[in-house]
Amino acid sequence: MSSEFSAGGVVLNDAQEIVVIVPTRRASDGSRVLALPKGHPDGSESPAQAALREVREEAGVEAEVVDSLGEVRYWYQRDGRRIAKVVEFFRLRYISGDVDDHDHEVEHARWLSASEAAETLTYAGERDMVREALLRMQRGL
Repeated sequence: MSSEFSAGGVVLNDAQEIVVIVPTRRASDGSRVLALPKGHPDGSESPAQAALREVREEAGVEAEVVDSLGEVRYWYQRDGRRIAKVVEFFRLRYISGDVDDHDHEVEHARWLSASEAAETLTYAGERDMVREALLRMQRGL
């Protein structure tokens, strides 16, 4: 059994919107995925550094780390192998940039209200991360 680690971000702006992406890679059933930006750390990057880079590459925006939201853990199959995946998500504050400035791995990126993102993201773990980020923001944390 293999394992993988990625880091990602819940980027919030002052309007309580979150950056979401539609990756070019489809779900295992061939459907489009609505997701948060995330990816593997490069070299000696920390999880937080990886999350900031992935947000910049996949969503076209610059952000800063507010805090860690926790981890999402799941299993998936690739080439008949079962892989344990852990993704650490960070709450990020939007600084600058344009969602149209994303890389080739993303079909499109856009801002979505946090409440809508918490309902419509493809994966339950990512919806949970958005709910937690929104809760912390509403509490003034």
